[in-house]
Formats: sequence, structure tokens, C-alpha cells
Amino acid sequence: MKKKKNPKKTKKENRSIKEKSDIDNEFKHIEPEEKDQRTISNKFYNKELVKLQIELVKLQEWIKTKRLKVVVIFEGRDAAGKGGVIKRINQRLNPRICRVVALGTPTEREKTQWYFQRYIPHLPASGEMVLFDRSWYNRAGVEHVMGFCTDNEYQEFLRTCPEFERMLIRSGIILIKYWFSVSDEEQERRFKARIDDRTKRWKLSPMDMASREKWVQYSEAKDEMFKYTDIKQAPWYVVPADNKKRARLNCISHLLSLIPYKDLTPKPMKLPPRQEREGYVRPPITDQTFVPEVY
Repeated sequence: MKKKKNPKKTKKENRSIKEKSDIDNEFKHIEPEEKDQRTISNKFYNKELVKLQIELVKLQEWIKTKRLKVVVIFEGRDAAGKGGVIKRINQRLNPRICRVVALGTPTEREKTQWYFQRYIPHLPASGEMVLFDRSWYNRAGVEHVMGFCTDNEYQEFLRTCPEFERMLIRSGIILIKYWFSVSDEEQERRFKARIDDRTKRWKLSPMDMASREKWVQYSEAKDEMFKYTDIKQAPWYVVPADNKKRARLNCISHLLSLIPYKDLTPKPMKLPPRQEREGYVRPPITDQTFVPEVY
């Protein structure tokens, strides 16, 4: 029996398909507005987080022993959860090996420097891992959208950033870049939660408020940034971050998969006996100043 041939599409159908494609291309930069509703239980999250943090300790020892230099960049929307995952990564690690860099507004002197210059002193030495809570990508995001840099400075950044990163990689640095993606609905919920919580209100700034009004401009800036800087040597890894717990687990798990390591955790040490007093006389307690026992 002969198979029926697929009927040819009419001109009207072809035009509809093309129009749909044009619309999709026009709005490809818009991040999803509907919140990702998938959740995980606190019990499962805490159990998995502990497992991953044990592996991070192993990775830390590997970085120290093998004298690796690791840079991890965390970028994304305001309130996307960058700080939360950085906190969980760094929570059980040695701050002398794994440190966080979160630079403030550049000084007047720094504004006159080569743009990347203020970040260079914070790059890792051998045996260190640095977590950048925002980075030199400020120029492609907030500085460009809010008009804090000229168009020439912005275009120069897009041209030179890939070469700058390739130079870092050639010098022996392992460069990993994460973009935390959050929906419009979830970002709004987190902003409102920060407004209502006195302990979190400090996280909000006038710039965060302005970012809501320029949602599409930030999306377009992100797409342009990816276009130029999503390079083979240092690609962008996008983390869906509507669910903070899932985002943290997924990001840490992925980070561990990018750097091959072995378990070099030191063996348990034997605790020596305490030294005997032998003539030591402790000064009177009244000679010391103590913290009041309020609790």
C-alpha cells in the first residue's frame, strides 16, 4: 500500500509559520515569566547538600595539593540566588583556600584605570579558588543598561573580554562562569519578601528597583553578552533558579563535575595528651574582663 504524501502547505500557512518564527526571534531574549513550580523537600535538600559539601572539601584539598588556580563567576538577575549558592559552597571550606570577592562601586581612581585592572589583584594564586559574586561582567549588564559607561567603553569590553579570559586560561587559571536565571514572577516575590523582612532589606538598592523597570533591556544586554563571551574555552552555564534549593544543588553538583579530583582528605590525627601544669599558677579570675552573660 502506497504511503500518502504529506500535503503541501498553503502560502497562508507558510506565512503564519514565518510570522511565528519572527515573533519567537523577537522575544528570544525574554526570560520565562512563569515561575517554575517544581520543588524538593527540606529533608532531601539538606541530605544532598551535606553530601555535596563533603565533596567540596575533597575538591578543596585537591586544589591545595595540586596547586590549581580556580575562578568561579556568578552572574544573573538581582535576587536570582547567587549569594545563596556562594554561601553554601563556602560554608565548610577553608577561607584561606576558597575566598569570596564581591567588589563595590569603583572609586574615582579605579574609574580611570584599565577596566579589568581592579579585578586582577583578586585572582587566585596557586592552591586557591576565588568565587566572584558579580565580576567584570558588570560592564555588560548594569553599567551598560543604566548608562554608567559610554557606548565605546561597552563595545570595547565586548571585544576585549573574550581575549582577557583566554589570557587567564592560558596562564593556568580554571575559569567557570554561571548565569542564574529567574522568572519575572519569582524575582518580584523575592523583592517583596526583602522589603517585608528587616534583616534582608539591606539587600535592596535603588539599582534593584530600577532593574524591574528595565527588565527587557537587561534581557537584551544578557543576550548580547552571551553572543560575544560564550566562548569555547569558558562557556556560560545557565542555572534555572526559580527554586533556590534545586538551583544550589544543581550548581554545586555541576561545579564538582568540571574539575576532576581525588579524595585527598587527611587521615584522622591522634590527639596528644595535654601538658601537665607543673608549677603553672593561673592568675586570679578577677583580673580578667568577661563578656556579660545576658543569656
